[in-house]
Amino acid sequence: MAVVESVLSLAPERLRSVLIKHRELLKFAIVGGTTFVVDNGIWYLLKLTVLEPKPTTAKAIAIIVATIVSYVLNREWSFRTRGGRERHHEAALFFLISGFAVVLNLIPLLVSRYVFDLEQPHVSLLVQEAADFASGSIIGMLLAMFFRFWAFRKWVFPDELGGRRRGRL
Repeated sequence: MAVVESVLSLAPERLRSVLIKHRELLKFAIVGGTTFVVDNGIWYLLKLTVLEPKPTTAKAIAIIVATIVSYVLNREWSFRTRGGRERHHEAALFFLISGFAVVLNLIPLLVSRYVFDLEQPHVSLLVQEAADFASGSIIGMLLAMFFRFWAFRKWVFPDELGGRRRGRL
C-alpha cells in the first residue's frame, strides 16, 4: 500500500472522499511542505552565516535549491500520471515557471526590507527576523505556491498528455 493510501485510510470516510478527489493537490502540498523545510533551512543557514548582509540573495539561492527538489518530487510523485512531454521540454517549462515564481516569492521580502525598512538598525533583530519570515516564507511562498500549482497543471503537466504516461505505469 502506498504512503498516501495508508494515510488516507486513517481519515474519516467523509474527509477521505474529499482528499481522494483532490489527491493531486494533497501530494503537491506534501511536496510543498518538504520544499518549505529545504528552502527555510538553507535560507537561514546562509543568511545567518556567509550571506548575512544579503538576505534576499540567500533567499534566492534557497529557493533555487528547493525548486530543483520540487521538480523531482512533483514529476515523480505529485503529477506522475500527467504530462508526457519530452523530459527536457517539461523541465524547461517547469524551471521557466519556477523562475517567475521565484520573483513572486521575493517581492514581499523586498518590500518588507526595502520599502518598509523592516531591517536593522530601523527595527530590532527580532522584528527584522519576524518580518523576514512572514514576508519571505509565508506570504511570498503562498503567492508562489498558488501560481505554481495552477501553472504546472496548465502547462508543465497538462492532463491531456497524461494518457500516454498512465499507460506506462
